[in-house]
Amino acid sequence: MNLLRLAVDDYLATRRALGFKLEGVGFALRSFVAFAEQEGTEVITSKLALRWAAAPTQAQPHRWTVRLGILRRFARHHQATDSRTEVPPEGLLPHSYHRRAPYIYSDDDIERLLAAAGTLSSSHGLRGRTYATLFGLLTVTGLRISEALGLDREDIDLRTGVLTIRHAKFGKTRYVPIHRTTCDALGRYARNRDRIFPTLKIPAWFVSEQCVRITKGTAERTFHLLVRKIGLRGLSDRPGPRLHDFRHSFAVRTLLSWYRAGLDVERKMAHLSTYLGHVEIRDTYWYISATPELLYWAARRVDTPKTGGGE
Repeated sequence: MNLLRLAVDDYLATRRALGFKLEGVGFALRSFVAFAEQEGTEVITSKLALRWAAAPTQAQPHRWTVRLGILRRFARHHQATDSRTEVPPEGLLPHSYHRRAPYIYSDDDIERLLAAAGTLSSSHGLRGRTYATLFGLLTVTGLRISEALGLDREDIDLRTGVLTIRHAKFGKTRYVPIHRTTCDALGRYARNRDRIFPTLKIPAWFVSEQCVRITKGTAERTFHLLVRKIGLRGLSDRPGPRLHDFRHSFAVRTLLSWYRAGLDVERKMAHLSTYLGHVEIRDTYWYISATPELLYWAARRVDTPKTGGGE
């Protein structure tokens, strides 16, 4: 039995018992174990860690830094039970992450994308309706794709117009109110889904034609197919629009509507932060720098003298 593999399993189980999900961490550490096995060793050394971290040669350098950081934290834990373990020193891969500017979808982009999604071919005729409704929901709510795909039928109350987002980022649950038109669109999808699959066994709201919950990977592949079809991404364009950019676009549109209406955006930021499920409001403030128009309105707000009496 590989002792390093057992140590990784124990490390992940201990941290998950404390509430950490560690999905990416688990994948990375098991990848390291497989790499070490190929190298014929169960001992962590700095040289081995460095070779593993930089093994995906097509990845951005900051990803190497992230991988090495994951392994460094495990090595510190593992050193207590295996004194042969070397903890890779700080600074071996000093690459920093440069946050990528989001793609902000225009109304025309959204219309063409949803129209293209509706034409997706399938044996039962549900696939097009599924993705048109899914991408439409992302557009008008700013949900994370994992949150939308994780919705069960009991999580969508079309009568009150409220979505229950369970097990979101950091394990939190929140309630997301939606517009009446969004309820109508979700209702139409549900009627078509239930007509095509009247004996559906799984609780998922969005399902594939194989009667299983749609995975994030499948949704991303379908999205990339569609954005190429409508010309938002070329065959070799990298990077291009992402599913996560629906979330950015929703936040930017909301902020712009508040600025244009003359509302006190600073006071309303907490509302947007809660709606999006951000733990820290600074994560929401980042959206202000996302587009030149937002920067213009923010600067205009600062430069405009306040009128009226004191507070």
